Amino acid sequence: MAEYKGIKGFKVQYLSADPSNPIVGQTWYNSTSKDLKYTGVTTASAWASGGNLGTARRYLAGAGTQTAGLAFGGLTPPTNSSSTEEYNGSTWSPSNPINTARYALGGFGTQTAALAFGGTPPITGVTEEYDGNSWTNSNPLNTARSAGAGAGTQTAGLFFGGVDPTTQVGVTEEYDGSSWANSNNLNTARGYLGGCGTQTSGLAFNGPAPVATGVTEEYNGISWASVNSMNTNRFLLVGAGIQTAALGFAGFVDGVGVSAATEQYDGTSWTSTTSMATAREQLAGAGTQASALAFGGDSGSITAATEEWTGAGVALTKTITVS
Repeated sequence: MAEYKGIKGFKVQYLSADPSNPIVGQTWYNSTSKDLKYTGVTTASAWASGGNLGTARRYLAGAGTQTAGLAFGGLTPPTNSSSTEEYNGSTWSPSNPINTARYALGGFGTQTAALAFGGTPPITGVTEEYDGNSWTNSNPLNTARSAGAGAGTQTAGLFFGGVDPTTQVGVTEEYDGSSWANSNNLNTARGYLGGCGTQTSGLAFNGPAPVATGVTEEYNGISWASVNSMNTNRFLLVGAGIQTAALGFAGFVDGVGVSAATEQYDGTSWTSTTSMATAREQLAGAGTQASALAFGGDSGSITAATEEWTGAGVALTKTITVS
């Protein structure tokens, strides 16, 4: 009978820990866990349950990645939340709260360099920077508003759309790590929309305008251009990823209710894919099109549920079993 060495030309590696960057097809024996493992790829996209938030809430903001996420602010009626929690890929842990408790705020960045801005009540332009430990006030938005969408990093951010204070707006502002500067408005003014991307390559989608829409726009660092719409018209959804590889999920569909619909954008069009396990609205998200995170929101009641998204073709470490 042929042995692994004879087939592959080398022996199975004997390691005390899983390799940090294994290649697809790599096989090894983990002497600590006493498991034979290999790196394969996912064949289908899927949502899986993650650890629950410590504080269930809706209208919260998020930043970071699937394995280093950040949740802050929100609403647990009748209380505005200032709670901040960090996610390690398995569980949420409390951190220092934001200085101004609020909901329907915006957020972007990483777990160690995030930005929180806008929100209500009352409608505010308050901006705060997070350093992985605590929040510090920075210069406020030029146009105070809530329910907009954000993208980018703590030193190169983008905030667009929103409600000011009862009118939907298309206002766009860029953040340079210190202050906000006005840019060109969205073509379709709207709040409660989804967004992702970078300061020079942003993506805005859906929102009420005034009813649920699938309208999608791309930002090039100067102006917005309308592109192909999302398949499911909705609002109160969130997004993850970049302009050419985005993910939009959850939300509220007029006449139907909360949604679990998930769609992928490839820089040209949206394609429907695997739905979330828990339909919800008013949630937060983080991550990429291949590896996203959804948490909190309202599914008929306020939830602390977290879901992790893995796209098709993503490399994953798997354990070989014989039973």
